[in-house]
Amino acid sequence: MTRVAAVDCGTNSIRLLVADADPATGELVDLDRRMTIVRLGQGVDRTGRLAPEALQRTFAACREYAAVIKEHGAERLRFVATSASRDAENRDEFVRGVLDILGVGPEVITGDQEAEFSFTGATRELAGSDHLPKPYLVVDIGGGSTEFVVGDDHVRAARSVDIGCVRMTERHLVRDGVVSDPPAEERIAAMRADIEAALDLAEQTVPLREARTLVGLAGSVTTVSAIAQELPAYDSEAIHHSRVSYDRVREITEWLLRSTHAERAAVPSMHPGRVDVIGAGALVLLSIMERIGAREVVVSEHDILDGIAWSVA
Repeated sequence: MTRVAAVDCGTNSIRLLVADADPATGELVDLDRRMTIVRLGQGVDRTGRLAPEALQRTFAACREYAAVIKEHGAERLRFVATSASRDAENRDEFVRGVLDILGVGPEVITGDQEAEFSFTGATRELAGSDHLPKPYLVVDIGGGSTEFVVGDDHVRAARSVDIGCVRMTERHLVRDGVVSDPPAEERIAAMRADIEAALDLAEQTVPLREARTLVGLAGSVTTVSAIAQELPAYDSEAIHHSRVSYDRVREITEWLLRSTHAERAAVPSMHPGRVDVIGAGALVLLSIMERIGAREVVVSEHDILDGIAWSVA
């Protein structure tokens, strides 16, 4: 067993996994898994730069994670940064800060690399599941982008497109710095058109409709599952490998997009950092299901973070 640490820094959240990995058996045993909403991508779509306050929130989380990694004695660490830091003009400031705190620099990976990690993390433990037919379509709905990967035991095609929950919210649902509550129908329609155009782009590379099992990753999808199950609190074990029907996803998405901030915040399984962006994330999921005719989505708590850990092991 090799003790590894993996950090995934996305547009909306930063996450840590410390685990013991056994490549021979395919076993990954969690020692510590945590997530912090830092909204690193705050305003990036509009300004092209990482905001100073967003950087400070991210560096504070990195200092917390450095202490956890030291406590567990991880032998290897990999820090992967995704969409927001890929797009920002001042990404060098981000790189220097992470290097000073954790001793390793963030790898600002491409969308295709991001998709490969997501696929490995989500499907490695599904390989022996006869009841989930292949090929899989793995969709990782992040803050700034969504990754699409089709594969069987290995990746066949992958594409990243810029339709994340934060990006869609800031582009379509924010006016004068405030999220519409709830948004007007024309704003939802514009967001939907943006998502459909991105799906057209993804479909140029990835045969989305060939998939027989849809696997959904990341906070927008797991939160929809938690709402669908009416969980009294966020419960990773109940969410992992749960299945949510198309009808239920549509019902939840419609409610999220017509609800107020207070109503969404009152959902017991809702993370405070997702209250304003969950409607956009759910609409991305719904649009994908409609595009490929999926009757359900299989929800996975194992995603890019697990894929990063395997790459270190």
